[in-house]
Amino acid sequence: MAKNLTISIHPIPGLPEIQPGDDLGGLIAEALASDNFTLADGDVVVVAQKVVSKAEGARADLTTIEPGPFATQWARRWGKDARLIELVLRESRRTVRMERGVLITETHHGFVCANSGVDLSNTGGGEWAILLPKDPDGSAKALKQRLSQGTGPAGSPADGPADSPVKLAVIVSDTFGRPWRVGLTQVALGVAGLEPLLDLRESPDVDGRTLHATVIAIADELASAADLVCGKTSRIPAAVIRGYRFTPGEGGGKALIRAPEMDLFR
Repeated sequence: MAKNLTISIHPIPGLPEIQPGDDLGGLIAEALASDNFTLADGDVVVVAQKVVSKAEGARADLTTIEPGPFATQWARRWGKDARLIELVLRESRRTVRMERGVLITETHHGFVCANSGVDLSNTGGGEWAILLPKDPDGSAKALKQRLSQGTGPAGSPADGPADSPVKLAVIVSDTFGRPWRVGLTQVALGVAGLEPLLDLRESPDVDGRTLHATVIAIADELASAADLVCGKTSRIPAAVIRGYRFTPGEGGGKALIRAPEMDLFR
């Protein structure tokens, strides 16, 4: 891989509160045009999972959730909302750990995270809970196709002519905790247009020794880099990373999920 020069991260301000059915890609293109920013070949657009989920209608009304006996008992013991616990369990295919009020699950996608990725922050009001997209890779691919055309919601030109699509990549990111480290960071749930892993195995290090286990989660690193200009309190749910020379591909975010036979803690 060629040595990278300067990498820049451009926040995308001006997005409205996203509603189910919104043309998220078109709204992002329009916001970029309003900010006089033109997408170019090689750009990586990182979009927060929450706005993707909102646009896709991946949410649940807690007032409609009837908690079962197990959720009710667990919630009462730890001072939680039983409706939320019930929803978390419904969104999981396996409970990994339940201890001291912390619920770690494996989602139907295969992600291992707290509360099945169900989130009550920045939901847009009411008693809505935001869920993970059903197909994060599919969401990333749809956004990539939409943004590559460079038009706003009304079909008006935004970043470039529709007959010359931009060669870019899209990452749908979310906030995850880490089992051996304090604090949260971003991970790539969905990926389109780039290989999410950089495999350096069998490559020589600077001393000439062969690397045997070094596989870099490039998509996760890019997701975290974008979060430096976004964040949960800034109302900026997307950013463009420019200057990173990624390897084009369609590996998808699923490639970042550790296989069960390789998971020493399963």
